[in-house]
Amino acid sequence: MTENVITSENVRLYYGEKEALHGVNLDFKQNEITALIGPSGSGKSTYLRCLNRINDLIPDVTVTGSIKFDKKDIYAPDVDITELRKRIGMVFQQPNPFPFSVYENVAYGVKLAGRNKVSKQEMDKIVEDSLKKAAVWDEVKDNLNDSALSFSGGQQQRICIARVLAVKPEIILLDEPTSALDPISSYAIENTLLDIKNDYTIIIVTHNMQQASRISDKTAFLLDGKLVEFGPTQEIFINPQKKETNDYLNGKFG
Repeated sequence: MTENVITSENVRLYYGEKEALHGVNLDFKQNEITALIGPSGSGKSTYLRCLNRINDLIPDVTVTGSIKFDKKDIYAPDVDITELRKRIGMVFQQPNPFPFSVYENVAYGVKLAGRNKVSKQEMDKIVEDSLKKAAVWDEVKDNLNDSALSFSGGQQQRICIARVLAVKPEIILLDEPTSALDPISSYAIENTLLDIKNDYTIIIVTHNMQQASRISDKTAFLLDGKLVEFGPTQEIFINPQKKETNDYLNGKFG
């Protein structure tokens, strides 16, 4: 049986005095795609951002409980947060390429990770391999020196995925990565995730139920900051055990 890559127990998050996550227990296995679903305000993105401590950037946020990655609590005082975010990369809802070339966008993370001594030849290979994995190489290979902002939204998002892949993470977090994209671009991103899942653990927040059912191995349904149900995607969608899950999947709220 595959070991858990991340184990989270009794995760609670507070904005000041207000508790936004109420004791979430979730585990993630290697080479699986897990979809986090639920209505707006259910805590999906808040929980996702706990997994690489992006919530640390928000003032007055407190996280309690335990999140173990590689058997170590990521909230332990001696954790190197930069190293953690290198190993657990994140792709955001809106494509956010930097305002410079495609090549420099992908190379940026490698340089930031302290690999400044990488040769030009080695960097060329990293950039090409990352763009290929993100399924956007053929569309940008003749324009690597063009601004990443000159490409379509779907291409920009895949360039952002390539930027994450270049650092060689073990886990990729995606916060509604296709919500701002057209169906064709969304389909391209989904195919990219399916193509790379054998090399990564992928956790995706999505409002798109069809997307969750198409690409994920496991699905977690959150509501009002609580984990309602978690299991194999097919079981959650075909035979949910909780009334709230069934009601949500059938469009009765959310």
